[in-house]
Amino acid sequence: MKIIDPLPTPDIDAVIHSQKLIDFIQQKIITAQGTLTFAEFMQHALYAPNLGYYTAGLRKFGKGGDFVTAPEISPLFAQCLAKQCQQILSQLKSGVIVEFGAGSGKLAANLLQSLAQLACLPTQYIIIEISAELQQRQQATLQAQLPSDLYQIIQWINALPITPFNAVIIANEVLDAMPVHRFRVSEQGIEEYCVGYENEQFVWQMHAVTAFDLQTSIENLQLPIHYQSEINLFLPAWINSVANFLNQGVVLLIDYGFPQHEYYHPQRNDGTLMCHYQHYTHSNPLILIGLQDITAHVDFTAVAEAALAADLQVAGFTQQANFLLSCGLMELLSDYDAENVAEYARITQQIKTLTLPSEMGELFKVMALTRQFDIPLMGFIHDDRRRL
Repeated sequence: MKIIDPLPTPDIDAVIHSQKLIDFIQQKIITAQGTLTFAEFMQHALYAPNLGYYTAGLRKFGKGGDFVTAPEISPLFAQCLAKQCQQILSQLKSGVIVEFGAGSGKLAANLLQSLAQLACLPTQYIIIEISAELQQRQQATLQAQLPSDLYQIIQWINALPITPFNAVIIANEVLDAMPVHRFRVSEQGIEEYCVGYENEQFVWQMHAVTAFDLQTSIENLQLPIHYQSEINLFLPAWINSVANFLNQGVVLLIDYGFPQHEYYHPQRNDGTLMCHYQHYTHSNPLILIGLQDITAHVDFTAVAEAALAADLQVAGFTQQANFLLSCGLMELLSDYDAENVAEYARITQQIKTLTLPSEMGELFKVMALTRQFDIPLMGFIHDDRRRL
């Protein structure tokens, strides 16, 4: 990912689309008497019906999009994840897989192919996808890449299930796209970043925090003056909703982030808010409205606390590199012919991207939450950082 200024210029169709979303959010600001919290702004920018970044028809994933996820980098990611799913599914009666936000569909395709080779298919593969356009793309991708017997076990839904399942629930780069409150600690107290609209552009406005839950949550962090960051207050409700449809099984959360003592480290006093546009990254969420992804890193301590409150157990926490290695990543490499120099070099480069600390290996974490599942999970056998 590159950091550059200026950013690439969007084409005319993108500008027209963006203006529609700007008008939509501007009307929300007027209705709210002049300002939105940043969490509200981020919600609209990403998820406004048919206009937001994740709900409109813009390409987001892969070389032609704005960012590349691990399943896009290499099928080895899904093959390792399949080993972990195999261990779990073998212990569940009528176990299903539930994937949140399946992106391009590559993870689902590679995961089902790998599980078929392992003779351990789920009874159903459920994709929760709120974007109708992304559903159509995923259906086209999966129908093209999978035999009909595998494709037929996939079901798309656009809301959380009501019936509890025995399941493996997968959320790969989902939590980082949740709206966050942005705040700073000043001499006057805790202030919240809000968004107004002036001179035909969105602008920051600072307001004293008045919401009790936000005030209390930030005070509990005991941050110094002049510290600014983000906090995700939607996380506990999301974890609780996931727990509500898990009868027995495991939730695998894969995302970039830190435990709380690292997230709110004194040296990380500008927060983690980042935007992604055409494989460039920058920190201004008030431009390229609807055309760029807006993300914040995940506070995994908050995830663990929310899980315990929802009657789930935290069964493992590790870096992505250690999870993949524990799930047999290097054994998968041995399946490739080292004498085919070009192919072997391509695969080893993919492994480096997935595992090196300077790439995805250290920043990305994997956390497992369980219910009625006490078997040690293979992905955390060699490295488990729950106590760190």
